[in-house]
Amino acid sequence: MMRNYKILAGLFPAMLVAGAVNAAEVYNKDGNKLNILGEIQGNHYFSDGEGEDGDNSFVRFGILGETQVNDQVTGYGYYQAELNASSSEGSGDNDSTTRYAYAGIKLGDAGSFDYGRNNGILYDIGGWTDVFPEFGGDSYQQTDVFMTQRAGGLATYRNKNFFGMVEGLDIGAQYQGRNDSGDKNGSDRNGDGWGMSTSYDLGMGLSLGAAYASSDRTDEQTADVIHGAQGDRANAANGGIKYDANNVYLAAIYGQTYNMTRFGRDDDGVANKTQNVELVAQYQFDFGLQPSLGWVYSKGKDLGYTVGTTSYDSQELVNYIDVGTYYHFNKNLTTKVDYKINMLDANDFTKEVGISTDDVVSVAIVYQF
Repeated sequence: MMRNYKILAGLFPAMLVAGAVNAAEVYNKDGNKLNILGEIQGNHYFSDGEGEDGDNSFVRFGILGETQVNDQVTGYGYYQAELNASSSEGSGDNDSTTRYAYAGIKLGDAGSFDYGRNNGILYDIGGWTDVFPEFGGDSYQQTDVFMTQRAGGLATYRNKNFFGMVEGLDIGAQYQGRNDSGDKNGSDRNGDGWGMSTSYDLGMGLSLGAAYASSDRTDEQTADVIHGAQGDRANAANGGIKYDANNVYLAAIYGQTYNMTRFGRDDDGVANKTQNVELVAQYQFDFGLQPSLGWVYSKGKDLGYTVGTTSYDSQELVNYIDVGTYYHFNKNLTTKVDYKINMLDANDFTKEVGISTDDVVSVAIVYQF
């Protein structure tokens, strides 16, 4: 997602939403506000990889509501959906996805609490490097995989400036209830879990942060002896540093996961352990150009993944250099190009489990409001 998609200050500290700065206000009366925001993206991928070449266009739209109860109490809600524009009209595919849907309340300096489908607590730091023009943020961060990225059933507490006493010190805590589903990853997505995060703005654009999460794994997940991890709990921790000032953006994160990260053609493998690094550097020129350079890496350890009589142990799961650029015509119109230079070698492991080793180029034009 693009870095100019800002976090709404104060009221929605955890919400990274496309086009939030450009939201169109459709109602504002008696302390009640309603904004409409969205993004239309025409996007095409070029690649030799199977399933990675072709149209990737979509539409996202969101509804952001707020009600002022009094000078200390504010209620809010947010919903964002995505419509796939690449499928044919007669395909019968389900082309609608709910990305965010939550409601909450903010109590002055005491902080905010909300519940629903939201970003997992690990993404508080992981999101610092998820700013490439198209790719990125995928060393271990996966949708609906515990609290690494977007997920359902999240109860989230956040507090900015530590109850109004320490400027720049933000904290968060999160609980995720068990989620059962009928998706491709099995009937169970996660057991009960919890997590926490903290970040500190040191001033002059420099920030430090860390997050931790731990969840029960379901009986079905622990029983899959062929495809890797057997531990009873899925744990992860990350730490990061970023600099954002003087038109320069630099960020780096390091994270480790245990019994959590999925890999392979159908995401059927689960690594016992991963070590992950993400780096990004960007510069915003005054005339609209914003070049971007990044690296994403994930090393799987003790994989325990068996194909036939072969068992794979330590393997690279993700390794690519990302070179891209945005060109912002104005706050509503942007073009972008992103080149994912895949550094993984084609070997028996990548072929057996279905991990792509091909480069991908994304070219897109984006209108946001």
